[in-house]
Amino acid sequence: MIFKRKRETPVFADTVSELEGAVAARDGDRTGRAFTAVMNGVQSASDAERVVAGPRLAALLPAFPPVGPRPMLATAAGFCVERGADPVACAEPILGCVHQDLLDALEFARRWTATGAAEDELPEPDEKIIDDALLARIDGDVYEATRLALAWCSVDEWQPPALAVLCRSAEVRRRHASAILPACRDLADLQRHDLKCLAYALAVLDDEPLVVLHRPTGTGFEVRIGGIGDNFQLHTLLAHVLIGGGHVPGTAPSAQSVRLAMEPEPAQGRTQTIATGAFELRAPDGSQIWNEGLPDDIPVVEGRRLLVLDEPAYQRSWNADRFFPHLPGTAELTRVLTAEETRIWFDRTSPGNGIGPSS
Repeated sequence: MIFKRKRETPVFADTVSELEGAVAARDGDRTGRAFTAVMNGVQSASDAERVVAGPRLAALLPAFPPVGPRPMLATAAGFCVERGADPVACAEPILGCVHQDLLDALEFARRWTATGAAEDELPEPDEKIIDDALLARIDGDVYEATRLALAWCSVDEWQPPALAVLCRSAEVRRRHASAILPACRDLADLQRHDLKCLAYALAVLDDEPLVVLHRPTGTGFEVRIGGIGDNFQLHTLLAHVLIGGGHVPGTAPSAQSVRLAMEPEPAQGRTQTIATGAFELRAPDGSQIWNEGLPDDIPVVEGRRLLVLDEPAYQRSWNADRFFPHLPGTAELTRVLTAEETRIWFDRTSPGNGIGPSS
């Protein structure tokens, strides 16, 4: 029998090696050809090849030209993460570039506003706007102006690779999210970019203690939450823990809605499962905590996030699919508070707004 000699390295690994060599040699033409080969090859590579290639592609990002197709390279690395590459190994280069582009986009907006009339609106983030007049308006040399303008136009393209690493690792979120979130929110406030998914992922709380007061029964609980994408998911999990656990009265959520909130494996496509609200979520001052918001919206009081649950003002229902399909949520009842502890926490709320315990 004649055996064919086995290749020592997979074909896609050779393609990645060529890109690494081209970038190291600072050869623009060679880099362009190798980049095209990588972008074509990553789609047809095996998952085993992608697992190895992901960190290598991510590591190239800092050396890749900021005025080049860097978001596309990050997207290729993020795709490898989606197919099994280590998110921790890929996160620092990807999220470092995300952070820098957010800051550069904010600098673009600052310069645009500073050099124009007060009524001038910020331009749409479309590369078609980049011309000599725009570059002259935002000042600086042509290369810097181009870099800032491209950052303004490409921020949305960074969301998929950023979400790939953020939604697959609590460690990634702990290391990087808090530093990036302010710039993300500042740019989103300018209302020219839809950064909701990125902002929500950066704001996810992990291993977070939460004091929950149930006003109708005057009881209190300590709950530890993590990986929850929005307050719809939080609402379902709190009802599961407190009502399903027999601690407060009400109708517990369905097993299917709880599974969708917690199951490590995401649902295959969108489901028709409906969750029904069991509570009114309130801040300690009596203001509404909206289901559309985030657990990060819950105020911190005396070092702990403090949430008050009240009777629902009206019946609410929503699709039970979670905001981030690849990010399972957790909620664990760690302790039932004593009557004295509960009274002290209720004292930190605003009775004048109807938040004190029911009589």
